[in-house]
This record gives sequence, C-alpha cells and structure tokens, in this order.
Amino acid sequence: MNKIKIISKTYFLLVMAMFFCLAGCKRDEYYIDGGKAEANFNGTMLEYLKSRPVPFDTIATIVKLAGMEDLFNKEEITFFAPTDYEIKELIGDVKKLGSLNAALYRNGKDTVKALDDIDGTIWAKYLQRHIFRGAKRLSDYPQYDPDLRAVYPGQTYYAYNKTVSRIGVIYGDVGGVQYIGHRSLTIGFIDDVSNPDQISNMFRISSSDIKPKNGVVHSLALYGYAFGLNSGDLISDMIIR
Repeated sequence: MNKIKIISKTYFLLVMAMFFCLAGCKRDEYYIDGGKAEANFNGTMLEYLKSRPVPFDTIATIVKLAGMEDLFNKEEITFFAPTDYEIKELIGDVKKLGSLNAALYRNGKDTVKALDDIDGTIWAKYLQRHIFRGAKRLSDYPQYDPDLRAVYPGQTYYAYNKTVSRIGVIYGDVGGVQYIGHRSLTIGFIDDVSNPDQISNMFRISSSDIKPKNGVVHSLALYGYAFGLNSGDLISDMIIR
C-alpha cells in the first residue's frame, strides 16, 4: 500500500511538473529561438505589428513617423524586427549610461520625451537597416558559425537603404554532436563595406518565419542596443542635428 501511495504521489508530481512546464513554454514561446510564434498572419506586415501591442506597438509608430506605412503594407519585404524594448533602452534617461538622452543631456541638447521628438528621416534611416527586399525564411539563409567563419561565413546582404549586413543561421549542437540542434538566425551590421568581416555584434533572432501577407518577420531577441544594429550612429546623428 505504501508503495502504491509513493508511486501515485510521484506520478502526480510528474504530471504537475509537465503541466507547469508546458504552461511556461506557452507563455514565453514568442522569445524562444527557432520560431515558436504563430507562423501565419492574415494581414499586412504593418497590421501584424499593430496587432502585437507587446512587443511591437512602438515599432509600428516609428514606421508611421518614418513615412514607411506603404512599404510595410504593400511591398514584399523581410523585416528583422527590433522590439519596443530596444527603443526604450536606446532612448533611456539622462542617468542611463550609453543612452540617447544621457548623450543629449551631456551635450546640452533637449532630451527626447516622445518618439516624434526624433525626426522621421532619422527613424527611416535606421529602420531601413532592418528591412530587406523580398521574402526570406530561415531556410533561405546559409549557415553561420562564429567559431568557423572561414567555412560557414553566412552571407552579406544589402538592406533596403543599401547598407550591408551579414546574415546566417547558427546550427546548435546536441549531446556533443555538431549542427543537429535547433537553428537560429543571426544578423550583424557591417559599418565598413571594404572590411566586411569586421562586425561588432551578431544579433540573434528570437522568433523567425512569421508570415504576414507581404513578407516575413524575424523578431530580434532582447538586447537593448540593437535598433539600427548600431545605436551609436543614431545617437551621433541626434547630437549633431
């Protein structure tokens, strides 16, 4: 009888653990590598951004300020989407080291209190670094291995505004076996086209292959400095404006 009770209790605990695990996965699935978000969306890319108050309502506003609503509604594009978190961390406050407002305050400039305090041309310049013509899924990109770049370098691609980024897919390992695990996209901005191997950061994608009617969205993981894939440039533009 005691053995039966122990087995029953163990079984109950196992079932409960599986339940909470699945619930947690469901809650956090948007931010898990490998594209756990809902794949298809019955609307345009801009409608998709607007439909997700977290994490994209700020990005949808920036699209409007940049005068790029038609692009996100009508053209076929691939969008490596920064999140609202990126914008919040980029703007920051005067005490946040490395933020836009800290730099503006230090240089005697008015700080940013609303998104429209930043000129639409500046928003457009940096947003376009995240946009590529045509629709490309994770499977359309070559392999990238940061430890073996001579063999698996990914590939360079021209963004919508002719800036250049390196994009590739990292293949995870399982049980010590290379390249058979989950796959996640990465993207890194190339500041100096004459030196394409010099990339300060390769940013990972949290959810890939989200498919509105007019393209593909790959959502950037949470970093806090990925907007424009080099926020220092945007800060410099704001200081000298």
